[in-house]
Amino acid sequence: MLPNSTERNKKQEYIILLVLGTLIALGPFSIDAYLPGFDSIAKDFNTSISQIGLTLTSYFIGISLGQLAYGPIMDKFGRKKPLLIGLVIYFLSAISCMYSPNLEWLIVSRFFLAVGAAAGMVAAKAIVRDIFPVHEVAGAISILMLIMGGAPIIAPTVGSFIIDSFGWEMIFAFLAVFCLLMIISVTRFLPESIVPDKMVDLKPKQVAIKYFGILTHSKFWSFAFAGSFAIGAMFAYISDAPKLFMGNFDLTQKEFGLLFGLNAGGLILGSQINRLFLRKFTTLQITLFNSVLLVILSSLFLLNALLELGFFSTAILLFLMLFLLGFQNPNTTALSLEPFEKKAGRASALIGSLKMILGAFTSFLISLFHTSSSVPLAVILLSCLFISFLLLFRFSKKEKRQLRLSEV
Repeated sequence: MLPNSTERNKKQEYIILLVLGTLIALGPFSIDAYLPGFDSIAKDFNTSISQIGLTLTSYFIGISLGQLAYGPIMDKFGRKKPLLIGLVIYFLSAISCMYSPNLEWLIVSRFFLAVGAAAGMVAAKAIVRDIFPVHEVAGAISILMLIMGGAPIIAPTVGSFIIDSFGWEMIFAFLAVFCLLMIISVTRFLPESIVPDKMVDLKPKQVAIKYFGILTHSKFWSFAFAGSFAIGAMFAYISDAPKLFMGNFDLTQKEFGLLFGLNAGGLILGSQINRLFLRKFTTLQITLFNSVLLVILSSLFLLNALLELGFFSTAILLFLMLFLLGFQNPNTTALSLEPFEKKAGRASALIGSLKMILGAFTSFLISLFHTSSSVPLAVILLSCLFISFLLLFRFSKKEKRQLRLSEV
């Protein structure tokens, strides 16, 4: 068992956060490493880049359903054993992706790859909630963002190198080896963080009832859905980026990898500056202000798309939006988890699932548009970020009203 907060030392905390951050990074790395290979995969399977986008959609669906399954399992049996089982599923699925004979096989294999990756995403957030005091959770998740944020920077470059040198199939061989290293790290460095609760009922009806109870908690659904719509915007960008930059602006695979990594760097930078802001402002204050800026930037991006102002304005606006999204993800996650301690596994799973459902929906939606224009992406970004703002604004207004009533 992991020592409590008074017995923990900083070295142990950072080792745990390093392992957890790498676990979460496995998810985005599985997306970003093969994005530069969309054109090569499309040629090999004699199809379009838009159709290859369905492998992203199946991944998002798998990671959504996978997280819902792992939540109650990790509350019942602990975090570590289900996590290791998930990593084994990931390893076998990566090998299956590598040997895909056709697009349909790759789509299905990517689904199970996501189911395996979901274990790390649930475990990481739940363990942070297990071992850190409530007021430290947002800061701890920001550190995870720093570690996992390296994935989008490194992955496209690694993917481009592997594709150019060995072919796209070897990306999945690389992921399989990466997964083996994670299995070793989890086994050696990650202790169990909770006492397993054998009273947790895994019958589908009871699982659904418990999830519904979490979902209908006012604070949870406000911040979980606000964060999910923000993530939906981010994954719409991820899904459309290869077509937008390699198709519309004629970037090479290497140039696209560098640009994608630069934008991911903006996401990391935002998550780390967020930690500094948390020293002076509340999590809600930062999140609400950020949401206003995101609506303004996405409105400018739509105007940019309609006027076809070109590559540089498109790239700059996307960088700024991703920078601000670096604030939103850890903050909305921390605020969503705040009411839950004993149900951290299920709450973490539900948050992750909601985010991936919105990611799957927006990635599928963007794949329907066979156009070089960035207008469809701009409309989706503005819609998602405006809905996120409305949810945050509504909660803030409700909280202020309740505060005034309590003072009367």
